[in-house]
Formats: sequence, C-alpha cells, structure tokens
Amino acid sequence: MAHILIIDDDPSMNEALARVVKSVGHDVTCVFTLNEGLKKARNGNFDVVFLDVQLPDGNGLDAIPLIRAAPSVPEVIIITAFSDINGAELAIKNGAWDYITKPAMLNEMLLPFVRALQYREEKKTGHIPLVLKCEGIIGSSAKMEKVLEQLAQAAVSNANVLISGETGTGKELFARAIHKNSPRADKPFVVVDCAALPETLVEGILFGHEKGAFTGADKMKEGLIEHAHGGTLFLDEIGELPLSVQKAFLRVIQERLYRPLGSKTESKSNFRLIVATNRELDQMVQAGQFRKDLLYRLRAFSIELPPLRERVEDIKPLIIHYTSELGDLYGIETKGFSPEFLEALTNYEWPGNVRELVNTIEYVLTEARYEPTFFPYHLPTNIRIRIAQTSVPVKADIQKNRGAFYSFETVEHETFPKMKTVHEDMERRYLHTLMTKTMGNKIKACKIAGISRARLYQLLKKYNLPDNL
Repeated sequence: MAHILIIDDDPSMNEALARVVKSVGHDVTCVFTLNEGLKKARNGNFDVVFLDVQLPDGNGLDAIPLIRAAPSVPEVIIITAFSDINGAELAIKNGAWDYITKPAMLNEMLLPFVRALQYREEKKTGHIPLVLKCEGIIGSSAKMEKVLEQLAQAAVSNANVLISGETGTGKELFARAIHKNSPRADKPFVVVDCAALPETLVEGILFGHEKGAFTGADKMKEGLIEHAHGGTLFLDEIGELPLSVQKAFLRVIQERLYRPLGSKTESKSNFRLIVATNRELDQMVQAGQFRKDLLYRLRAFSIELPPLRERVEDIKPLIIHYTSELGDLYGIETKGFSPEFLEALTNYEWPGNVRELVNTIEYVLTEARYEPTFFPYHLPTNIRIRIAQTSVPVKADIQKNRGAFYSFETVEHETFPKMKTVHEDMERRYLHTLMTKTMGNKIKACKIAGISRARLYQLLKKYNLPDNL
C-alpha cells in the first residue's frame, strides 16, 4: 500500500481523487493549503503527491523542489485548471513526474499515478552504484543530488551524453566524472574544444590524415577519434562545431566509423561520446545553425547542470573547499572567514558560476595572504561594487502608481479592458521596474516581491522580460 498526499483547495476535487486512489488500495491524506501540504510532506512518508498550482497561500510550482526534498522524496504530479506552457516547462524542470490540466477524467490521472508508483518500486530494486570518484564536484543541495544521480546512471551506460549548463558550471568536470566511474575509466579521456578548432583543420584533427593527403601532410597522423578508442571522446562546446563537419560526424556517431583524410578505407573506433554546450541547441536548430538529426543522436542521455545561483546552499562548502585547496597549493596557512564575508559571497549572483567563485577565492588568498581573516574588503572591486549597489534601499511606492496604467473614467464600456489584461499589465510593469531598480539582482528582487526564485523566473519568462535590466 502506498501513501498519497493530495494538496488542492477544491474539496470536490480532493474527495473525487481520494476516492479513486483508495479504490486501488492506497492510503490518502487531503489538505487544502500549500503550507499544510509542505508540513505533511516533511513529516510524512508519502510516495506520490498530487499538487494543485493556484493555492490560497502560494504557487504549487514553486513548492515542487521543497516537496521533492522531503525525506521520502515523493513523486509530484501537478494538477491544474490553468493551462500554461511555461508552467508545464517549469514543473518538469523542477522535478515533477507529470503535468495534468483540469478538467481531466479521473482515469486520465490514474495512469501517471500508477506509473509513478511502478517507477518507485523498480527504483528500490535497481542497483545504481554510488559515484565514488567525483573529485572537485562539491555540493549536497537537492539540485546537486539530482544531477549526481544522473551522473551515476550515465556512468553505467554507454549512451551518448549531452551536458548542458551555463559557462563555469563544471561541464568538463562532470564529463570526467562520468568517464572515471565507467568501465572505460582506465582508457583515454580525449578532450576536444570545438570552439578552438580552426574550421579548415577540423576534419584532419578529428579524423586524422594519410601522408600526402594535403600540402604539408608529410606523414600519417592519427586523429583524436582514433586516440579515444576504448575510452571517452569529450566534445566541449559542441554548438561551435561547423555545419560542414556536423554532417560528416553523423556517421561517426551512428556507426563509430570514420575516414581519415586521404584514406580510401574507413576505420572503426570504439569510443564513448560525451558532449557539452552552454548554448540553446534547440534554438540553433530552428535558426539552421545546428543539425536536427545530429542533436537527436547526441541527446540519448541529458544532464542539465544548475547555475550556482540556484544552489545557494552549496556556496559555503565550495568556499571552504577551494580556500583549503588553493591555500595548500600556494603554501598559505588556514584562514578564517568573517560572517559578513560568507554572507556577501552567498548573496552574490555568480554570473560566472563556480569558475568565477574559484577565481574570486584565488584573488582573496592573494590579497589577504598575510592576514588571518577574510573580510568583504578583500573581495575583487567589481563584486564589492555589486554588493554595495544591491544594498541601496529601493524606494518604490506601488500604491501611488496604482490605477495610473489605465484611466478608467474616460474609457467607453465597449473598449473597457478585461480585469486579466489590467492585472497582467500592472504585473509586467511592476516586474520591469523591480528588476531595473534592483539592477537585475534576483535575490533582492525576490525578497522585495516576496516570491521564490522559481516564481520570479517564471514571471520574467511569461512577460518576455530580460533578467538583467
């Protein structure tokens, strides 16, 4: 018997769904508010949570990571009367099992529910090995635990892996961890930086060439694909691979066959392929800059690395780790951290992610080499300026501007705007002003608006607003 939690403010929906779940032999708990649901999830042992989106005290989409972080790690099935493409995307990215739009027949909700329970049972009997070799990967946040689990799954597979994420999130580090935890760990790990490959030499570098294949080819040379035989071929920044080479690479991925320049025969290389990118490959496909058929082959298994700003709880462990590691490297004694120093680095947004954090720690160690304690004063000037700017209070009188967007008294009833239109216009203007006054600092914007980061990102996307105004 499974334990199910239903969080929905509609009593009739709760009753009907609970009846169906009980009819197939499971225990059901119903609550009507988000706060109550979060308390139940944290203290209970639930397998599946049915979660509404529009609740009296909050947005269900924002609560998905909190529910998934409960001790029992329940599967979350979103049920909502408000159909929203962006909401569906946010739900899946936050870890939801499924996204169902009401009104839906109860039997339509039953199938994803049954599949979620089946998945949990099979997962208990599965044996995914722990990733023991993940040197340099620091963090225990919910998002990091998720990607580490994906890393473990990828390591025992031989499927092509696409690692995506912003610059500085550690894509090569994860690629190496997959290789080190795979059966190919004792074979070569060959790195190819696609952004640094001269377009005229790409095929020769990847495929190799025979003697006399072109002017200057005075001897045969093996390509990186041949060098990766038995091991892993890692193509970093795959989005920079020229279109002409993308076509030639299709057969290599499909058959593991390639033809060195100037050769009359094909050669075979048994390599495992991992690629990484910080670009939106789907958008590049739409723009004709990347081959759709190549993307399909690359995306056999996908891992999306979260930016550092979305796993704030990992910042302090990262600071401690790299301060110790770099201190040992440079022969610098152990340092102390003032609370203000840690708070400053935790509140900073880290647009360059972990790479920027490491560079910052290195700078601070140099700046305060002979001082026992780190203070915000030791930080790089650009970070200190950003912190100072975000500390300036925002004086926004929303009440003063209320009603200024429309002069309702002069509008004829035929053209009188709908309430939804007025609400969305005010919301869009509010967000635009908020992001402008906070200079794009999403941490401060969330505190002022009283919403979560996930909700802020959802609204910015909804109104097509940039997040760095």
